[in-house]
Amino acid sequence: MFGKKLLQSSLTAMAVLGFMLLPAVTQAATTTLKLGHTGAPDHHYQTAAQMFADNVAKRTNGEIEIKIFPSDQLGKQKQLVSQAQLGQTDMVLTSDAVISSFVPVFGVLNLPFIFKDIDHVGNTMDGEVGVILAEEAGKKGLEVLGYWENGFRHITNNKHPINKPEDLKGIKLRTPESKLVIDSFKALGASPTPMSFGDIYSALQLGTVDGQENPIAHLLAQKWYEVQKYLSLTGHQHYVEPLLMSKVRFEKLTPEQQKILREEAQKVAVEIRKLATQDEDKMLEEVKKHMQVNEVSDKQPFMDAVKPVYEQARKQFGPEILEKIQAGAK
Repeated sequence: MFGKKLLQSSLTAMAVLGFMLLPAVTQAATTTLKLGHTGAPDHHYQTAAQMFADNVAKRTNGEIEIKIFPSDQLGKQKQLVSQAQLGQTDMVLTSDAVISSFVPVFGVLNLPFIFKDIDHVGNTMDGEVGVILAEEAGKKGLEVLGYWENGFRHITNNKHPINKPEDLKGIKLRTPESKLVIDSFKALGASPTPMSFGDIYSALQLGTVDGQENPIAHLLAQKWYEVQKYLSLTGHQHYVEPLLMSKVRFEKLTPEQQKILREEAQKVAVEIRKLATQDEDKMLEEVKKHMQVNEVSDKQPFMDAVKPVYEQARKQFGPEILEKIQAGAK
């Protein structure tokens, strides 16, 4: 009887062991990536980021999950770009002005009046210029997945409407931390004051600065109209928003995953340019309920005033890339 029980126990143990040795059916591990941006939750940055995250999750069958953090929740843009170089931050949607502190050639995009319209932007960034800039970013540990959209920038202030460069004289104007942008506004007669995007509202409210310059979408989303009186439609600059990924993190992905991230980021770039511009008239009508708005009819005096900035840019970046950008205008 004892021998029979021993045999049964041995058979049972062998069966269990055999089961344990069978190859397990496992699902692919999920890679979670964090994406930080400075826009409010109702800004088109968030719309674009969510579109990107959804499309990537679908195409990778959930292997890549992108978690989005708006309103500088992960940190200020400059901090996140620096961390991305070190592999400490996964993704950041930033501005060409911010990245120019790390990859100087991006500053060429901030030249005033260099872009004619949104189609000119698309032709430039989806073409040879975009490739050149991405290659330079790669040398600094940053993978450019796509060039998203900020928009054409306009000036607000609490002093008076801006119709000519002389109207900017003495106005303390918040600007991004970009030497080219600062030099441009000095040439126009303003007193540029660089500071982080998240500090703009309090600086306007406290009178630390008299005004700021940004696209209309930010003016609404950040509620700067609560602390500003005048909006002047200067359209003086356009800002591209590169979607950056840490090269350290990017290179840990499979080639297929890398391909999907690039393709989906570039698809969103096309869509977000449409989205960011199609509702601008509607947004402007909303702003007019809160602020005095004027159209700058003659931009030539502004363009004449910044000619020295163009000469400096030609020396710094070389004339070839300026010519490539200008050739994209239709």
